[in-house]
Amino acid sequence: MSNFEQSAVVEQSPVVELVETKGHSSGAEWLARYSSSLMGVFGTPQRVLVRGAGCLVWDADGKEYLDLLGGIAVNALGHAHPFVTSVISSQLATLGHVSNFFTSPTQIALAEKLLELSKAPAGSKVFFTNSGTEANEAAFKLARRNSGTPAGEAGEAGGKPRTRIIALEGAFHGRTMGALALTAKEAYRTPFEPVPGGVEHIPFGDIEALRNAVDETVAAVFLEPIQGEAGVRPLPAGYLKAAREFTAEAGALLILDEVQTGIARTGKWLASEDAGIVPDAISLAKGLGGGFPIGALVTFGEKTSSLLTAGQHGTTFGGNPVATAAALATLHAIESQHVLDNVRAVGAHVREALAAVDGVTEARGEGLLIGFDLDADVAPAAVTAALDAGFIINSPGPRTIRLAPPLILTTEQADRFLAALPAILQTAKDAQ
Repeated sequence: MSNFEQSAVVEQSPVVELVETKGHSSGAEWLARYSSSLMGVFGTPQRVLVRGAGCLVWDADGKEYLDLLGGIAVNALGHAHPFVTSVISSQLATLGHVSNFFTSPTQIALAEKLLELSKAPAGSKVFFTNSGTEANEAAFKLARRNSGTPAGEAGEAGGKPRTRIIALEGAFHGRTMGALALTAKEAYRTPFEPVPGGVEHIPFGDIEALRNAVDETVAAVFLEPIQGEAGVRPLPAGYLKAAREFTAEAGALLILDEVQTGIARTGKWLASEDAGIVPDAISLAKGLGGGFPIGALVTFGEKTSSLLTAGQHGTTFGGNPVATAAALATLHAIESQHVLDNVRAVGAHVREALAAVDGVTEARGEGLLIGFDLDADVAPAAVTAALDAGFIINSPGPRTIRLAPPLILTTEQADRFLAALPAILQTAKDAQ
């Protein structure tokens, strides 16, 4: 057993006593209860999952699955990681929540750790949230405060008000209203219009289009180093550096959304760290808490960090002791168990192997954020076939499969999926 793997033997949780099972409910019975009690914004769940260990989960009917989605890049250390769960339990038994009139040692220590990992300069700060969309919401408000004038003064930048925010086609930054304005997909935006104004979406990866868009009327540029929801599309080489150059010249903020790509997902703490730039802010969430809800906005330097002042933003639960303890435990485990090395090695192995699979036209990504395209519009059917075969994957597009497994995925586990993939794809094509 590798040092990443955990026993599949999981003791029955005390929470079972709180759940009315009405006997030994099957997955179908649970789903019937789901449809009559929960809002249908997610459609019908694919399965009812009841427990997990490492990279494995089990459903209400006892079937085992290899989780290659990780809660969409959330379960960085897999399920029921013993160290993370012990830290959460210990913290909750000590101090669970305090209002934002107070702070806690875990909140301060986590802020310091994130500033260290992001190599933030002096004067940098952290604001904690509960999710990625909330981190981007805070970033949106930060952008609104970039008027180019001293704090407290109404005015103009370069003779023109900064009313524009630039994002990319294909961008996904969340579903709350500010983050939704940054998100490009019309199907997400249209039912809720009017969304906050001033956001313009320019062609993905086009440096010249970015150069033409950024001037003194732009408050901020929002970028994902790799667009996850658009099918795992990395920005082209040199794009982030150009974005830093253009925004610095215009006085605009460069805000990087690393909600999906941050916290070791790409084999680095941040996907952007090799670009040779210092952004103005970075949003984080997903893998930060190892499965426990937490997000963060990291602002770089004193000038940017002072844009939001006392009373201009807040949150009830953000930065609570349990969430910050979970994040500290997650970061410690990633460091102490050399998880970054595993992410790079297993990720490279998977991408190389995928390129040789019949029916796969392209494999891309970095670390364990992987997208691969198929030669037919069968990706949703492939997700269903994979589930039937015992694998959890995702299709962000009709021809695209996304993998974002726990960062502790072993080569042997990956090879199980790779060996099964040709049959999965054939089943998907036969179902069309």
